[in-house]
Amino acid sequence: MELAHYSDFAVRLVNTEEPARGKDSLASVEVVRDLFGEASQMARRVTDADLPRFRAVRTRLRAVFTLADEGDHTGAVDLLNSLLLEFPVSPQISGHDILDENGRPRWHMHLADHSSNATTGYAAICAMGLAFHLTEFGADRLGLCQAPPCRNAYLDTSTNRSRRYCSDRCATRANVAAYRARKRLEADRTGLTAESSQESVTPGDR
Repeated sequence: MELAHYSDFAVRLVNTEEPARGKDSLASVEVVRDLFGEASQMARRVTDADLPRFRAVRTRLRAVFTLADEGDHTGAVDLLNSLLLEFPVSPQISGHDILDENGRPRWHMHLADHSSNATTGYAAICAMGLAFHLTEFGADRLGLCQAPPCRNAYLDTSTNRSRRYCSDRCATRANVAAYRARKRLEADRTGLTAESSQESVTPGDR
């Protein structure tokens, strides 16, 4: 597993909240456990005490995406470094359970979990995942959806760094809104032109 893959954990956590809509789905232990995905061993350690801790980490992760989205890459890196210092990880080589076509282990880097609680472990893999993603692909690859009111986080993996929306649904909604806005503007201009033409006609000409 590529270490940059762990950045998905950060996106999952940040997107449990929709600030512009006043929504927060991080309301139960079960929701927190779902964030771990296949990391079921870590998920089993989640307790009610992790809920406020997860929300605090989420706020700091969203700040990283916000600064990166605004072009303040140094600020984003500084915040990410503070998370790395507070939530260190233990990289280990793994692969004995994944074999190639010749029956040999597919060795890869894995983030081992030796944390004291579920929040610490989750925050550690989020921070390290974002760090690897940022250093490999660039800080401008961390963004927030441009389709208001959605401000979900996303990781831009496009070849030309062109992603602006968190999903196809938001992209379609934004395109439809832009199309309708253009049509309204064209209609307004047409109406003004017609009105102007009528006003330019003198009474004698009528």
